[in-house]
Amino acid sequence: MPKKDSSARTISAQPRIHQRAREIQAYGTVSQILPLELEEPVRLEMTEQLNLLLADTMTLRDLYKKSHWQVAGPTFYQLHLLFDKHFDEQVEIVDEIAERIQLLGGLALAMAADVAETTRIERPPRGREEVPVQISRLLDAHQVIIRNCRGLARRASALGDDGTNDLVISDVLRANELQAWFLSEHLVDAPLVHAEEPATRKAG
Repeated sequence: MPKKDSSARTISAQPRIHQRAREIQAYGTVSQILPLELEEPVRLEMTEQLNLLLADTMTLRDLYKKSHWQVAGPTFYQLHLLFDKHFDEQVEIVDEIAERIQLLGGLALAMAADVAETTRIERPPRGREEVPVQISRLLDAHQVIIRNCRGLARRASALGDDGTNDLVISDVLRANELQAWFLSEHLVDAPLVHAEEPATRKAG
């Protein structure tokens, strides 16, 4: 009679909860997962820089949701909708950046505490702020991302990482430029009902 294998796993309908084990990949490393024709040092540098961009983008995404919830005043309806639209667009950008990091063999930041430690965007207070301050904070955050997008795109191009260059320019930079334009127009001090009369020319 054949001997029973004592090492064989017992099949059970009982869930195996509270499991822990060692990490299968350390953060800050890249794995050899695809024939990308990009050397490991290039992929290490690009995933590091993309994670910085990811942390900033996740922070901006959440700043839009905070503004969406807390906006108040005569422009509440318009801004409530605009902030949520921009939030949804930033959600898509977050996924695109994270997937590029994973594609390069790296690990994307995911948890709020790690993002808070990494982002270069100023943290807002928990309380509600006036609309001009909310918009100014969002514009400042966009400026951080736009500035770093330009530098990252140039660096990716120099290293031959055309995929990262394309992502940063086509998906991240252009979307942030457009959103910044929409926001900035709300800070123009233009008359709402009565147009300003032209100044009377003084007689010479």
